[in-house]
This record gives sequence, C-alpha cells and structure tokens, in this order.
Amino acid sequence: MLEIGKVLEIFSAKKDSMSSLPRPKVEKLNLIKDYGIELDKFALKNLDQTVMIVGLKSYQIAKNYGINLEFGSLGENILLDFDPHDFEVGIKLQIEEGILEITQICTVCNHLSIFDENLPKLLKGHRGVYCRILESGLVLKDTKVNLIKG
Repeated sequence: MLEIGKVLEIFSAKKDSMSSLPRPKVEKLNLIKDYGIELDKFALKNLDQTVMIVGLKSYQIAKNYGINLEFGSLGENILLDFDPHDFEVGIKLQIEEGILEITQICTVCNHLSIFDENLPKLLKGHRGVYCRILESGLVLKDTKVNLIKG
C-alpha cells in the first residue's frame, strides 16, 4: 500500500434532510459493504455510486473562476487533499479498515447551477468520482488514504 493523502472533511445526506446541497458535515461515516453509508439517504440506491469522493482541486477550479463554494456543495461524502481524477476506474483506496473502489467519474448535474450557472460546465470531468464499498469501515476527518496496488 502507498499513502497518497488524507481525508479533509466528511459529509452525509441524512435520510430526513430536505435539501441535498451543500451536504452537512458529520463527525464520522460508517461505510457498510452491500449497503452504503449508515443513515445516508442514498444507501441501497446504487451500490456502485454509494460514496462520492471529491478532491480539493475541484473547489480550486471553481474558485479560479470566482465561485467560492462551501465544502459539501459538490455533493461529496469525502473531501480529499488529492485529486481522485488522477486515478482510473477500478483503483482501490483504503481508509482505515474501509476499502473503496472507484467505479465511475461523476457526471455534473444541473443542481450545481444553484451556486453559479457556469459551474456545471467548469467542473465537467472534475466534479468527483463514485465509489463502491468493498470492505466496511469507519471514516474520520484527517484519516490517511492509501492506494492498494494490484
């Protein structure tokens, strides 16, 4: 394994929340294999998209165009200090005991235009990546992220 960065913030869309963006910060995420994130309203919806990870670079792209976004605005569950777009679909990341597999690049939805009408175009291909949970585990802020080789 190779340490590639750390978790900066964590977010969850609680089952009872009305709004989905920005997602509220949480103290911990409990990743559950074949389920999703505990208490998250998107659990059991699409297991290949159950966790969304975003790198700080996505927020920097927006900021470079004068769009200052609060973390959680892109709909992420996990904000990282590196760019997950640097890795291919199929790559596995370990966060403590939890193991995530990148399944696809996140499409940019028009919901982001509530922040700025140009944001969906600016972030095309850079909004974040979806992951499937291969191994259950707890995610906390400042947790190391490792790349699983092979």
